[in-house]
Amino acid sequence: MPESPEELRARFAAQNKRSNSAPSSNSTNSTKVKRPHRIAIIAGSVLAISGLAVGAGFAGQSAAATSARVSATQELADSTGLHREQLGAYDAVAKAHIDNTASITLNEANQVIVATQDKVDASSLTAVASSLASYEILPIDEVTSLTAKTKAETAAVTAASIEADRVAAEAAAVAAAQAAAQAAAAEAARAQSVAAGNTPAGARATAQAMAASQYGWGADQFSCLNQLWQKESEWQYDAVNSNGGATGIPQALPGNKMATAGSDWATNATTQIAWGLGYIKASSYGTPCAAWSHSQANNWY
Repeated sequence: MPESPEELRARFAAQNKRSNSAPSSNSTNSTKVKRPHRIAIIAGSVLAISGLAVGAGFAGQSAAATSARVSATQELADSTGLHREQLGAYDAVAKAHIDNTASITLNEANQVIVATQDKVDASSLTAVASSLASYEILPIDEVTSLTAKTKAETAAVTAASIEADRVAAEAAAVAAAQAAAQAAAAEAARAQSVAAGNTPAGARATAQAMAASQYGWGADQFSCLNQLWQKESEWQYDAVNSNGGATGIPQALPGNKMATAGSDWATNATTQIAWGLGYIKASSYGTPCAAWSHSQANNWY
């Protein structure tokens, strides 16, 4: 086994002591002259040996650290499937992947914000998306966290928007159903009114009211009108003269003349009355009583 530094020092000190106790002579003088150089050599050797011992300790530590790094590198290579020469680019690849995911997430979030504007509250999504917009300069951990939060907020806002659309659709359906019901009720009322107005009694009431409100003809003129149209059609809206084809309560010839008063002229007594009153007013008769006098004299008007 090699001597330790302490053992070397002790042996060299003993040799030096024996040299100092030898008799004086020329050879001794010569030895004494050379002693400082010899001591220097010995001291240098001791220092060199000491340095080797200390260096060996540092070398051992360095070797251990190197071994640990090699082991860690091997484990990383095994877990990622990358070769050792590829591991230097691993961080850059990971950063690029995280940034790409952040970019896609941010784009989706912005689209949802625009699509749901004035529909649902997207303030939380807007805030986290605004933070994620700086993903290129943020630490990887922060980008990863913001990306996850943005995805969660995007999903929440999307779900809220879908629910808002569902509620709006239900409300629209209810409103449409109510409108349809109201329209149906109005149509039923109109049909009932038409049916009531198509009876002889209903037609007379309608004619009396229209004659007074639109032409200022009172009871005397309506009396003449009542006799005139009783003779012509007996106030039947579906009356047709077999001799010439005159149609309706006022016996228009041809019947489609009454289309100027309404497209339902063939089925609605009110439309026929409106046309008949206008015809009397615009003709040479001017009033129902004048028309009735002409009818009595000529059997037509």
